[in-house]
Amino acid sequence: MKSGVRMPTQTRDPRAAPDRPLETEYRPRVAIDARRAIAYQQRGAHDPSHTVHEGIIWRVSRTPEGVATLAIRVERDRVRGAAWGPGADWALQQLPRLCGAADDPDGFEADRHPLIADVHRRHPALRIGRTDLVFDALVSAIFEQKVTGLQAFGAWRMILTWCGERAPGPTPRPMFAPPADWRLIPSWTWHRAGLEPPQAKTIVSAAARRTSIERAAASATDGDARDRVFTSLPGVGVWTSAETRIRAFGDADAVSVGDYHLCHQVGYALTGRRVDDDGMCALLEPWRGHRQRVIRLIGLSGAVEPRRGPRLAPEDHRGR
Repeated sequence: MKSGVRMPTQTRDPRAAPDRPLETEYRPRVAIDARRAIAYQQRGAHDPSHTVHEGIIWRVSRTPEGVATLAIRVERDRVRGAAWGPGADWALQQLPRLCGAADDPDGFEADRHPLIADVHRRHPALRIGRTDLVFDALVSAIFEQKVTGLQAFGAWRMILTWCGERAPGPTPRPMFAPPADWRLIPSWTWHRAGLEPPQAKTIVSAAARRTSIERAAASATDGDARDRVFTSLPGVGVWTSAETRIRAFGDADAVSVGDYHLCHQVGYALTGRRVDDDGMCALLEPWRGHRQRVIRLIGLSGAVEPRRGPRLAPEDHRGR
């Protein structure tokens, strides 16, 4: 070996070798796009709780029974799952809903607009998945309030890596579940992660009512009732509520009113021009009950408004 050449340092996972996983197999009765349904739950390319490696989707969750690591292989006519950790059984039982099994497209009339009809014809297996993890969905939505995705995903990655729990199982890289108690995160850690103080305060305040929030949201009978639950919390508005409904409950009708880009995207796709939130809601009204489905189809359509200026520059409050 030539002198001066340094060999790479070998790293070793300090955890004990993982036990054999629990396994399951889900065979949908109709074709569903499980991979796309699951991918919606990823919070950025470097999400420490969600990654894809060599065709396998890896997810880490804090389930009602404890942390679980779930490895998912989506095949042509089945979805295979393996899980580790105390929440493994819960994660495997929930897997079909994560893939979109609870989403019912009956009654959806795609032919109300030629663009929607065309995209639906090309993506008939589109489904909206759900995690059934209310509080973690709420927290991830709060992270994304009034900031760019780059800022929100970066803060999410840092908080989970620093304050979360290391995932069980043979994950392809170190992965982490959300913290057990968000109230224990020190103020300087939020600041170091780059999360704005109002968002951090909202998360800590909501964490004090976590059990009642989860119970009330689970017992609510429709989206409007869940909106009332979530928007009763200080710092949570209609956008955050809608995002929580989509992620946790797979709400096919939720519309994230107040999103910086969404109304422009919907208006341009359906009319060729920008509209505001009221205009977006009017355009989507004929599809009430399936408005989120229409938004997903618009996202797949490729109908993107030409950019008129530079991207919004993120503001970093840590230097103040």
